[in-house]
Amino acid sequence: MSNEAVQPYQRIVQDVRDKISSGRLTAGTKLPSTRELADEYGVAPGTVQRALAELRTAGLIYSHQGRGSFITETASESIEDSTAHAIRRLEEQVADLSARLKRIEKGRSD
Repeated sequence: MSNEAVQPYQRIVQDVRDKISSGRLTAGTKLPSTRELADEYGVAPGTVQRALAELRTAGLIYSHQGRGSFITETASESIEDSTAHAIRRLEEQVADLSARLKRIEKGRSD
């Protein structure tokens, strides 16, 4: 997917996910403020809020009113689980496509 096809809030979500996966953000780490993130990514504060809401829904961060947003204890496991699930889905799709291709090739050789 090209960068143009990715919504700005999705870019922030993916960047935070990548930082968690790489260990640059660990459990309990405080994220920069909404304003700081908006400045960093060159987006409106509402865009950052949408990204934070998605990260909360995914269980990667939690927020305390007036204190900020923090990486959850289980964030890295959640990312590993979702990555493993995505890999399994891709493997299933490859197997399905391989079976279809074999049927097509068999039909041509008959």
